[in-house]
Amino acid sequence: MQIAKRMQSIDSSGIRKIFDLASKLKNPINLSIGQPDFDVPDLIKNEAILAIQNGYNRYTPTGGTPELKERLLTRLEKDKQRHFEDIIVTSGVSGALFLSFLSLIDPGDEVLIPDPYFVSYKHLVNFLGGKPVFIDTYPDFKLPKEKLENAITEKTKILILNSPSNPTGKVYSRNELIDIVDVAKKHNLLIISDEIYEQFVFNDEYTSISSLYNNVLLLSGYSKSFGIPGWRVGYAAGAKEIIKEMTVIQQYTFVCAPSFAQKAILESIDYDLTDEINNYKRKRDIVYNGLKSEFNIQLSGGAFYLFPKVPNGSDQEFVERAIANNVLVIPGSVFSERNTHFRISFANTDEQLKKGIDILNSISKA
Repeated sequence: MQIAKRMQSIDSSGIRKIFDLASKLKNPINLSIGQPDFDVPDLIKNEAILAIQNGYNRYTPTGGTPELKERLLTRLEKDKQRHFEDIIVTSGVSGALFLSFLSLIDPGDEVLIPDPYFVSYKHLVNFLGGKPVFIDTYPDFKLPKEKLENAITEKTKILILNSPSNPTGKVYSRNELIDIVDVAKKHNLLIISDEIYEQFVFNDEYTSISSLYNNVLLLSGYSKSFGIPGWRVGYAAGAKEIIKEMTVIQQYTFVCAPSFAQKAILESIDYDLTDEINNYKRKRDIVYNGLKSEFNIQLSGGAFYLFPKVPNGSDQEFVERAIANNVLVIPGSVFSERNTHFRISFANTDEQLKKGIDILNSISKA
């Protein structure tokens, strides 16, 4: 069978490769997986069960139930202090990302991607014939306006931002975002802002770039905050013309986000996550303080991740040593054009985190 040539531009996820390795290890210390280790709160579980029992199992409108869309728009207007023209409920933020790229990227369009980056960005841009243009943000993962300005050409169409970031945990400050907006306004750039981790911010008050700049397509959802990545509910909010095209494509692809999950989120949207956020801040501190004497490591401001520099050799060599010692971490080159770092997820028990820290410190000297 002749496989489509476009598949040559996309590679199997390096994260999935680590998961495959994990299946061959006995009781590994898993610091690789990017999903919450807490269970779905009972309130949200019960709303989902009730929705299923009440027959809420059929298709919904393609763009999401009117009730959930209205509730989301109302909340966004309050949280972001601006009006969004329209919204679509999607099959996770990954679904929102794919639909937005399909709607916006033509072959040859350049898409600016701060490096390190979430793994899907690069491959989806390539898949659609666009050109990912990487902006190196090492060592502190900031995006200076001079670097952004220098990366722009006449073919530049989109800037992707991810704050808090996967894999670094970087959270852009308000002043940093203002600098980015200055450049975006000058060049009329569309910014796709992936804010799936916006609930998990540990230090300063969070600022969304959508609060500072209108030409933003905002992507977010509840997979991480409610511990429901398998339920597949995200959303995209922005210009009506973009949301319209995304909805057309969803009609022929994902069809709609899961009906029971939309209903459960509608009824649970104000769930208080204070305890979960404080718990993850504590876990971050355990890992950061446990590794900082042996590794060059930036303190993450949010999400579930830290992104240390490998002490010697390549990221792949270090990760192989970690796996040989029953610890699963992700090579940084999965998320970057460099091979100098690795990603740790601290979404695990304190006991497992402390065991993993001891092993990583010991192999850092090898």
